[in-house]
Amino acid sequence: MAAGAGSGAQFVDRVVLHVAAGKGGNGCASIHREKFKPLGGPDGANGGRGGDVVLVVDSNAASLLEYHRRPHRKAGNGRPGQGSHRTGADGDDVVLPVPDGTVVKAGEEVLADLVGEGTRFVIARGGNGGLGNAALASAKRKAPGFALLGEPGEEADVVLELKSVADVALVGFPSAGKSSLIAALSAAKPKIADYPFTTLIPNLGVVSAGDTTFTVADVPGLIEGASEGRGLGLDFLRHIERSSTLAHVLDCATMEPGRDPVSDFEVIERELQAYDRVLGDRPLSDRPRVVVLNKVDVPDGRDLAEMVRPEFEERGLKVFEVSAATHEGLRELSFAMAAMVGEYRASLPPAEPTRIVIRPEPVGGDTDFEVRDLGGNTYLITGAKPVRWLRQTDFANEEAVGYLADRLARLGVEDALAKAGAAAGATVLIGTIDDSIVFDWEPEIPAGEAAPGPRGTDRRLGGRRETPEERR
Repeated sequence: MAAGAGSGAQFVDRVVLHVAAGKGGNGCASIHREKFKPLGGPDGANGGRGGDVVLVVDSNAASLLEYHRRPHRKAGNGRPGQGSHRTGADGDDVVLPVPDGTVVKAGEEVLADLVGEGTRFVIARGGNGGLGNAALASAKRKAPGFALLGEPGEEADVVLELKSVADVALVGFPSAGKSSLIAALSAAKPKIADYPFTTLIPNLGVVSAGDTTFTVADVPGLIEGASEGRGLGLDFLRHIERSSTLAHVLDCATMEPGRDPVSDFEVIERELQAYDRVLGDRPLSDRPRVVVLNKVDVPDGRDLAEMVRPEFEERGLKVFEVSAATHEGLRELSFAMAAMVGEYRASLPPAEPTRIVIRPEPVGGDTDFEVRDLGGNTYLITGAKPVRWLRQTDFANEEAVGYLADRLARLGVEDALAKAGAAAGATVLIGTIDDSIVFDWEPEIPAGEAAPGPRGTDRRLGGRRETPEERR
């Protein structure tokens, strides 16, 4: 959501970000050539790894506007390997600074909740670089005439949502004086005017009371039906989810018919309950709150505040009569907020050092592949390993194709096809039905053992290397 477009500055607290990590560089197929060394051997190096796309919490980032304007981000590709064992360079990472309190979602699933300066989250990992022929050499294949291709990087469409990180949230109707109050309590300088919806962005202020320092968020005005999408409330209700304390700012000098501090309080309470969220083990509706009767500098406002104060106190609420204009009652209010924030902080478990937990995903899981009979002597092979190996194979090189066949045979694909009832000439798809590579299965062709011919060919595939005259 973007706000404040007419003022020349925009605040965006929800964007859809399209990211793509870098592709890994291809491996190199090279043979060492040097005078008086006729058997130099393979010296093709591996390709570089593709760059990642990383989100990093940065205190200098105030909104998600940059990603609203440029929603597509791509990391750098890895460089291909070279001869003489020169490994390709890794692709450049793309580091995206986000404000403190950014939530990363894929659909409705929360992938990460980024709180704290420097917190990092990788949303798209770069592809691995392909192996060069020096890494593929073995006792049976001393000088491979091929190398593996680099793997593609991950792609993702994620939603970034900003939730302000504040200890106290000021909630209330438009023009209740929240912006004036936060300006009087702190050094914040929000836009202030005497018309509804002046505040189009959540303002944050830092307040010190005694030995306690805490942050206060001025949440844009709520109205009845905000939790259902009316007004600006629905877009900004998320900004109070992290606050431990709520302060109802009630206008005691409103001239609108049908409005008074008690009815305003009840309307806002209904909206908070309708948009209930949980902070730890406390739902939004159960968090401690104070009642701030604002604008008592107006004679009618002071009289109204004195009339409604007993009703709020009967409900067990702390009530403060204040004036943002004259600063009356602000000291008492700030110390009461500080006490409530301090009580909440004391209830939290002791902070522990941040631990980086690495959870690598197993390649293939419990089963490396699965064979499905599609009928008509057609079979589909799915699994992380076969698909990954396909992406690494250069199908223009017969020896590379033969190497793929050997890998699949060692994995057990040949035996699985036979058990599934595949006959000679069966059509075998590897991947998915919509995105796959098709092979003809010939069980009489031996697989599982290297059978290369001249470099770049494989005798089992009937290939023949061209002579220099034919190439010319």
